[in-house]
Amino acid sequence: MNQADYARVERAIRFLDAHYLEQPGLDEVARASGLSPFHLQRMFRRWAGISPKRFLQFLTAEHARALLEASRTTLDTACDAGLSSVSRLHELTVAVHAATPGEIQARGRGLEIIHGTHETRFGKCFVGATARGICWLSFSAVEEALAEMQRRWPWARLRHSQAETRVLVRPLVEGKGSAGVHLFGTNFQIRVWEALLRIPGGRVVCYEDLAMQVCSPLATRAVASAVAGNPVAFLIPCHRVIRKTGVFGQYRWGSERKKAMLVWESLGAPV
Repeated sequence: MNQADYARVERAIRFLDAHYLEQPGLDEVARASGLSPFHLQRMFRRWAGISPKRFLQFLTAEHARALLEASRTTLDTACDAGLSSVSRLHELTVAVHAATPGEIQARGRGLEIIHGTHETRFGKCFVGATARGICWLSFSAVEEALAEMQRRWPWARLRHSQAETRVLVRPLVEGKGSAGVHLFGTNFQIRVWEALLRIPGGRVVCYEDLAMQVCSPLATRAVASAVAGNPVAFLIPCHRVIRKTGVFGQYRWGSERKKAMLVWESLGAPV
């Protein structure tokens, strides 16, 4: 894409960012960008990997999410976000955040999360789980991991239980079996995490190839952000993604641990 094309797409993004509450149509965005609707659609997809309409949905959904988390009613949120009804709000949050408005508002309210710390073949891990499965697994210090988990599930009841969480981390300790997970994220994050699960144990892919599997190689940066946001280390194998140059790159819980995981998997250990 040349500089002139980039400038037009940038104008479209600025316009959408400034006017998303008005829910502008493609014709209106195209006029603001100096393009025909057809050319804007094609150029925007080529540059951003998604359509202008989808980008508008993301902006609207993020605004709605902030209102819901601030305990605004679904009706007020729908009106404030420029949506015509509560049902449209429901459709939007499910499509973008893979969660209903009620689930977003709850932010863990009514959930109990058990948590504990355990030694594994890759070092001491912190694990948190609901009745539906593991919702947090990291190799951070306990205080840091607990604070991160609480930010994600602020209204959940927390209960420390080494005995109950020990069973859940057995796949990491013994290298066999599997553990269910309880996750929420944007629709895009979920797609990236699902793509990670399709990478065979011991194999690696670069960010660009992973982006191609998810949507477009132009979305590499967004894919890398979704990989970094993985809340359950190892269970969703973000350690299997490397740089295009073949360099292992950074890993949230240490590049040495990332190499150890990959070596262990490549030797045919059960995962």
